Amino acid sequence: MPHILVFDSGIGGTSILSHIQNSLPAANYTYVMDNALLPYGLQSEETIQNRLTRLINKVTAKFFGEVDLIVIACNTASTYALAHIRQFTQIPIVGVVPAIKPAAQMSRSKRIALLATPATSKNKYTQSLVSEFASDCQVYFHHSTELVKLAERKFWLGESVIEQVHQELSVIGVNNLTDVLVLGCTHFPILAEEIASFYGSKLMLIDSGAAIAKRVSFLVSNKIINEESKKPLQFFATAMCDFSKLEVKILEL
Repeated sequence: MPHILVFDSGIGGTSILSHIQNSLPAANYTYVMDNALLPYGLQSEETIQNRLTRLINKVTAKFFGEVDLIVIACNTASTYALAHIRQFTQIPIVGVVPAIKPAAQMSRSKRIALLATPATSKNKYTQSLVSEFASDCQVYFHHSTELVKLAERKFWLGESVIEQVHQELSVIGVNNLTDVLVLGCTHFPILAEEIASFYGSKLMLIDSGAAIAKRVSFLVSNKIINEESKKPLQFFATAMCDFSKLEVKILEL
């Protein structure tokens, strides 16, 4: 029975988790959020690398021999620290990066936009994805940490955030000729309905969830699936907040 650990700075990684669960419903899952440092999009590369290294050490100690795969379900953490943290564990790690390649393939106007956190938008790895897979496109970069906060509020408090999302998107100002918008933060699919209602049918939204689920399924395909040994989803956080919606344990990093 594969045990898959999914990590993000907040609740955004659940957008990736849901895709993986749909592909592998019988697997065991643990979700860890480093909400003490939320949002990662405002943190430095060094800070994120240090946090992820501590997480790997903690996970290795706490779940020794139990975790088969780690998913870093955060674009910022993946683009900043994936290569770095792979040095510290033998557990396979899957990262999430902006869906630049499929967006470039899908775009008819050859104008695509990336909506991400500042750290993801400006980082060298993201720029290399554009150079490699979207050299024939005009790529517009937009960033927001406010949308991260709104996704957290929607998930935990059940608030209607459509007006605030629309206000933020009006300030961001995506080019009118753009026909594909890459949701380059795992928090943003939580707001997909609100984002889609702002742009209407003229703009296609794309994220990495399905691709990550496919990759994870391939990597654990040799693990025995036994539904009788399935355990409930475990949630861990690095700081207290209003967790009334879920049973969450505190994990000290």
